[in-house]
Amino acid sequence: KWLKNNISPLFTLIKDVISGMVSSFEWVFESIPAIVLILLFTVLAYFFARWKIAWFTMVGLLLIWNLGYWDYTMQTLALVLTSALISIVLGVPLGIACAGSNRVQSIVTPLLDFMQTMPAFVYLLPAVSFFSLGMVPGVIASVIFAIPPTIRLTNLGIRQVPKDLTEAADAFGSTSLQKLFKLELPLAVPTIMAGINQTIMLSLSMVVIASMIGAQGLGERVLSAVQRLEIGKGFEAGLAVVILAVVLDRLTQSVVNRQKER
Repeated sequence: KWLKNNISPLFTLIKDVISGMVSSFEWVFESIPAIVLILLFTVLAYFFARWKIAWFTMVGLLLIWNLGYWDYTMQTLALVLTSALISIVLGVPLGIACAGSNRVQSIVTPLLDFMQTMPAFVYLLPAVSFFSLGMVPGVIASVIFAIPPTIRLTNLGIRQVPKDLTEAADAFGSTSLQKLFKLELPLAVPTIMAGINQTIMLSLSMVVIASMIGAQGLGERVLSAVQRLEIGKGFEAGLAVVILAVVLDRLTQSVVNRQKER
């Protein structure tokens, strides 16, 4: 109550920013014809992964379109991308800070343990109390739930950079920023991308749970089917969630594998 009374402008700003991000993603996805987006996702899957993943992407998205869940899928994708983007923007710098200071790591690690062990449903309660019902508290809860892998694996990736390389960079007179951006981060990219992959998957799982507090998308369809005991519709919506999860997972894993090959 004290926070709501004294820091309400901050909450309003956060709500407006998140609403704008979700609305922007939804506008992009809804303004492009479904068949064009399906072809675009298929081309991206072929470029980043092998042709089998591209084939699965095309068939899976066509099935979602045929079942009539395309708009709901795009709403879910907009929520997932917003949650993942915020998690990456906040998580990577925090991971870098943990890698650069053992004291920061000792403070952040218990918080990450708490965030990962707390039941996902609990995050919905404070999000609703501060941001009311709708997509914004769903995104906030998703960020809290999904950000730990990005922080942990960014920290791990930078700490795993060979010591002889960092010593060589110091010997050549590199500054801390030069060493970070030209040595440590490039070598840590595969590990960081693995964390981003996990963050995207956790965002998707939490966005579906967030349908309980008014978040739109496929989770809303699943929840409605459960409440009305509509087994067929629930299975169709769940199948759409699975297809979207597999496509996102395979695409991000392919990016990770490419970075490791380099």
